[in-house]
Amino acid sequence: MSRALSRRSRSVDNAYYWPGFVDAMAQLLLVIVFLLSVFMVAQFLLAREITGQDTVLVKLRSQIAELSSLLALEKSAKTELETSLGSLSDNLKSARDKTSELQLLLEGLTNDEKSSNEATIQLETKLKSEKDLSSQALARVELLNQQIAALRRQIGILNDALEAAESRDQNSKTQIADLGKRLNSALAQRVRELARFRSEFFGRLRRILSNRSDVSIVGDRFVFQSEVLFPKGATEINPLGAKELDKLADAIRQLEKEIPGDIAWVLRVDGHTDTDPINTALMKSNWELSSARAIAVVKQLISKGVPPNRLVAAGFGEFQPIDPADTDEAKARNRRIELKLTER
Repeated sequence: MSRALSRRSRSVDNAYYWPGFVDAMAQLLLVIVFLLSVFMVAQFLLAREITGQDTVLVKLRSQIAELSSLLALEKSAKTELETSLGSLSDNLKSARDKTSELQLLLEGLTNDEKSSNEATIQLETKLKSEKDLSSQALARVELLNQQIAALRRQIGILNDALEAAESRDQNSKTQIADLGKRLNSALAQRVRELARFRSEFFGRLRRILSNRSDVSIVGDRFVFQSEVLFPKGATEINPLGAKELDKLADAIRQLEKEIPGDIAWVLRVDGHTDTDPINTALMKSNWELSSARAIAVVKQLISKGVPPNRLVAAGFGEFQPIDPADTDEAKARNRRIELKLTER
């Protein structure tokens, strides 16, 4: 009986605690569900916060990079400023030194002020003189500008005239060409006539002087050996030579009558020597000897009536030899007087 009571009492106790246990478990489950909900919400918010923090971190890193660049630039600028500051310090020191020097000079100038007043007055006088000269120079420049303007106007007028002349010249070129042809033809005719008279003149001389072996014709020249006219080393014509030149003068006067007056002809008298040097009181060189002999011949011809405007005297010394050999015979040939009828 006691066992039955004990079993019943345990059943009653178990029946009394079960509903409370169920309620406690239900509340515990609700708490757990609530906590899970809170945890999930917290996880969501935490994930969202972390994502936002990553974005902020990226921005912060970008800003840190920019700040690093700015810091590097600031450091570079600071270095440059320090360098500039050092340079300015040196310049300041130099300026202070110069200021001290200028102060000393100023003090010296103050002491010398009285003596410098006279120099200042002189400088002012010179300055006034320079200003006067400048005013004169400006006036001259103005005058030159006016003259230049006038010259430009004249140049313009001349250019217009030149253009007109060129236009006329273009029209007259054909006439000039025709006149040139005519002139060349006339000159050629004059040359032919002079050549003909030269031949006639040489022919007459050949007939007049045919009995002399020391007179000859070489090319377009009539040649007298010097011994015909002059003693060796002398410039005075000997009597026999004078007679020969008189015959030559007669032939020239006759020729002058026959040659037309519009042909400008002359008889050139050329003096030549050998290579033997001469150095006397009267003749210092062969140049002088050859020239003096040519002039003597010209004077002799003039004395016999040959017009001076038809005669030319020239001296060649020993520099135009006929025979270059160094023999007595060659030297004798080279000592000569040549006559050439040519144009003036």
